[in-house]
Amino acid sequence: MEKEKYLRELSKCVRCGSCKAFCPTYDEDTTEAMGARGRLVLLWGLSEGLLKPSAVLRDRIFSCILCGACSESCPPGVDIQEVIYHGRSLLRRSDEKRRSLRFFTKFYTKMPKLSFRLLRMSQYLFPSRVKRWISPFLPELPEYPLKNESRVFTVSKKKGRVAIFAGCIVNFLYPHLGESLINILQRLDYEVILPAGEVCCGVPLRTLGLEEEAMKLARKNMDVFSRLNVEAILSLCPTCTYALKVEYPKLIGEGLEKAMDISQFLISRLDPSRLSLLNSHRTKATYHDPCHLMYGLGVKREPREIIKNIGIDLVETEEERCCGFGGVFSFSYREISEGLLEKRIKDLEKTGVETIITSCPGCMMQLRRESDHTPVIHLIEAIEEAFEEAKNF
Repeated sequence: MEKEKYLRELSKCVRCGSCKAFCPTYDEDTTEAMGARGRLVLLWGLSEGLLKPSAVLRDRIFSCILCGACSESCPPGVDIQEVIYHGRSLLRRSDEKRRSLRFFTKFYTKMPKLSFRLLRMSQYLFPSRVKRWISPFLPELPEYPLKNESRVFTVSKKKGRVAIFAGCIVNFLYPHLGESLINILQRLDYEVILPAGEVCCGVPLRTLGLEEEAMKLARKNMDVFSRLNVEAILSLCPTCTYALKVEYPKLIGEGLEKAMDISQFLISRLDPSRLSLLNSHRTKATYHDPCHLMYGLGVKREPREIIKNIGIDLVETEEERCCGFGGVFSFSYREISEGLLEKRIKDLEKTGVETIITSCPGCMMQLRRESDHTPVIHLIEAIEEAFEEAKNF
């Protein structure tokens, strides 16, 4: 964000406080500076020279989980997420607290394959208590990532052609989710491309104030995916989709319009009469809305319709809450992250359902930490299971 636009966005805030009603971090800590309004005031003070960078100031600006709920509820339309991103870029050089996190994040984004191999080795080298301290939610790593090079999955009667933006979590932690998506797309007669050259979407870097590094990754992804002759660019991660479609135009001046969540693509292509399970097989499930999908991309209806169309009884929760993951947020602010997770799990398990479904691998990983009795699955897994059930009838 250019300085003039940054100051203009800050000046648009009328201090109404509407944003506080939806802020998850303010819900955990009702200090004024833990809400969006307080953070904007602090950044205004910094820009006017009324405040100097300090440990407290940095802590408040970096404690935003960047869920996007506040931007949606802001009457004057302040682009709060972009303002926070820019504020963090101004504060990063004096931010000692997250220096190590920046180092490891930059290392991973530059050398993801090496990072994956090192993490796999750490599973065997370190005792479980050390692994829990380093990353309390990191699952056991698979033997291989989803892709190491370009891959094309052809079909005999091609209806269309799509590309998949794998994203870091799916590619390296949950490759089976990507395999499920490929399987479903092929059953729907779509040729699937996993292009070579994909890199991290850049969001982890942006959350740490590393704008220039994120821009380099954004340009690489634009170069790879903008050349493809495809109907859509699908991702199982709403944060990746949001970055490609919404953040890239603000970051580098262009984005991927064809990027979309799988539920947006599949909603009109799944045949409910073919997939709906028999009454004797019907299960009850509840759905957790990922923040970037619900607030950033405005996708709320489609996952629910798909869940109902595949024969699952959907039970809604009384509250809509953030699960507290927020990517690197959960490393820096574990206490807040765990507090949000505990509340969300109580909401979800109060429904008494057999399964919790979500559309984000990060949310899935977070929710599984506390959901001891109720399985947490990704939407694509529920869809694939419905395909298997329908095939057996």
